[in-house]
Amino acid sequence: MLKLGLLLLILPILVLMGVYFWELGDVRECTLAGGHWDYLAGICRDTLQPFASWLERYPWLVNGGMLLSVAGVALCMVGLYVKKR
Repeated sequence: MLKLGLLLLILPILVLMGVYFWELGDVRECTLAGGHWDYLAGICRDTLQPFASWLERYPWLVNGGMLLSVAGVALCMVGLYVKKR
């Protein structure tokens, strides 16, 4: 149970960071080329675009990842509390 809890605790964070840095690479490439990143469409444009947070664009990814991390913490706590047989 402890191993599953650690997996659920760490894996969603790594996935969120991976997706974030992937998008950040696209945003930096766009801005270095002189464009403006359209967060809602995910493309580079010539005109100024409003910022849209991750929570607005991917609510299931953010909230689901955090929920899995909390479940991982709970499983870790149970795994550390229960004695081995």
